[in-house]
This record gives sequence, structure tokens and C-alpha cells, in this order.
Amino acid sequence: MPERIYNFSPGPSVLPYSVLQQAARDIVNFNNKGIGLIELSHRSKEFMGVAQEAEALIRENLKVPSNYKVLFLQGGASSQFFMVPMNLLQNGMKATYLNTGTWSDKAIKEARLFGEIDVPFSSKEEKFNRVPKDDEYTVGPDSEYLYFVSNNTIYGTQFQSFPTADALLVSDMSSDIFSRSVDVSRFGIIFAGAQKNMGPAGVTVVIIREDLLDRAPENLPTMLRYKTHADKDSMFNTPPCFSIYCVGLVMKWLKELGGVEAIEKINNEKAALVYEAIDSTDFYRGHAEIASRSKMNISFNLPTPELEAKFIADAGAQGLDGLKGHRSIGGCRASIYNAFPREGVDRLVAFMQEFARANG
Repeated sequence: MPERIYNFSPGPSVLPYSVLQQAARDIVNFNNKGIGLIELSHRSKEFMGVAQEAEALIRENLKVPSNYKVLFLQGGASSQFFMVPMNLLQNGMKATYLNTGTWSDKAIKEARLFGEIDVPFSSKEEKFNRVPKDDEYTVGPDSEYLYFVSNNTIYGTQFQSFPTADALLVSDMSSDIFSRSVDVSRFGIIFAGAQKNMGPAGVTVVIIREDLLDRAPENLPTMLRYKTHADKDSMFNTPPCFSIYCVGLVMKWLKELGGVEAIEKINNEKAALVYEAIDSTDFYRGHAEIASRSKMNISFNLPTPELEAKFIADAGAQGLDGLKGHRSIGGCRASIYNAFPREGVDRLVAFMQEFARANG
């Protein structure tokens, strides 16, 4: 393996090296057919096999029940901000949203174009440093669904356990899907952009319970109906073929690793090492409250902006890349998704300890 940097970027993010190697071969000559993967017709038996395998592996790794559809859509996870309410809300219906970060804030804005949206919890005034406990909000009986973002990339917060409300659950799991066990049967819709834990940008995976496919109003445009894509196995139009193919490779890599249960253990160990480095000294300060800490995105600050800039520059010089925090909160952020290697975490922790000794 050639020398590679450790990529802490929040997305597009690190992919398994074996996946990159296989994709590099297949993009030129897929299965020794003399044609590149991205030249294949999406209706060919070869690519249909690719898409079917990717779906089957998603179902296997996440234990998706048979009464759910798995869709490969375009437009990024942000398009789901309006597709969800467009398909589930009509004629003045209501929904409940928990506002725990930038992406839920944007989803609320879109949803209000299509229905009455209740926001019983928001940590916006606290710079989104935590997610709520179940007793901090209520969901009205007239609410069609409860929407939440399971993990917040910018602020480094995560629901350690999912809401227990009786309402239909809808979740944006873009940044922690496949990182831990999920009881899919508790949800109506789960969606996620691929570019964190599944593959390159370009495809959004939507897992939707079949009975919800007929909820859309009659005047909804064809391409914006979930049922359109479910009825055609995500082939109503030309799908993002390369991204779907890569998702399949990542799902195969995950299965061979031992599946979601195995990667969850690895993720817990990686995150614990970084948080221990933060908590062991006053030099570093985590942004998220302890009970809300993310296992995927770890946001933290140093004593001054000048030290933060030096930390990021010095880390980059040692091959630790992408540690600059989001502009909304500054500081630093280490994104350690499924494919991020343990040795990279060890290198970061060692660097943090030495930097604190030299500059604290």
C-alpha cells in the first residue's frame, strides 16, 4: 500500500482502500468484459446485477425487514428534506421535528412549505451542543411523524438511543448509518447520503416502509414520488451507477469485516481513544455535552484560535488531514467513520498529547 494521509474529512470521506483498488480496476475494465463500469448501460444484465447485489447487502447488513423498500435516489440527502413532507403531508397535516443541528434546521424550513411543523425541542441557542432526552419534548397525537437527525456532523452530537415516541419515526442517518445496530422496523423512513459511510457522493439511500408509498398526494410530480422509484427498482431514470456500485463494494467490505455489530465495537473503541485524549487535559474542550457525544464526528476546541490554526497546520504536515472544524463553531473536528483506520486514530491521539505538552 502506498503512503496515504489519514483523512479526517466529514464528507466526502475516507473509503476502504480495497474498495478504491477494486473500483480503479473496474472503472476501466469491469469483470474483464473490455468495457468500463461507467460505460455500462444501467439496463444491462451486468449493471442490474450490481444494483441488486448492493441492495441485498444493504438489507443483510442492516437487517432490513421484507416489507421495506430500498431505493437509490439522486439529489443528495438535502432533497429528502422536501421529499419526505411532500410524500407524507397533505391537506394541512402536521409533523414534529427535533432541531439538533444545521441539517435539521434546513429540513424544518423545507417541511414548512408543505404542512404545519411543530418543533418541541431545539438546541440552537446552545450552538447545538446536545440532543434531547425523551422527557424534553412531546409529540402531539395529530402529528404524522417525528423527524430527527441521528448524528450531527458539524457539532459532533448523536442520539445514543433513538426516540421512543409512538409516532412514525423518520430519520436522516447520513453520517452514522451502518455504524451501529438499528431496529429498522421502528422507522417509517431512513435516508442517508452515501458520502460518509457508504461510498462516494452521488447516491442517496432511502429505506421506506411499503405502506407509506401510497401516501403521496395526487398532484405530486412523478419523479418526487417514492412509489415511482419503488415500482421500478430505482431504475425509473438513469441512476448514479458508479456510486451504487461503490456502495455495493463497501457493503461487501463491511460484511466481510463482521457486519454492523463488528464495526460498532471498533467505532466505540476509536471514539473512546479520542475523547480520552480530550478529557485528560484542560487544553482541549469538546463541543458536545458528554451524553450527546458522537462516535463519528468529534468536534473540539483549543485555548485560542491561533493555537487551533497551528494544531491544524502541524497535524496536516504529519499526514493528519481534514481536521479543521466547521466555520459555524470553529476549532477542530475529527471525523472517524467506519472506514477510518484505527492506526490513524492512534496517530491523532499521539499528536494531540505531544501538541498539548509543547503548547499547553
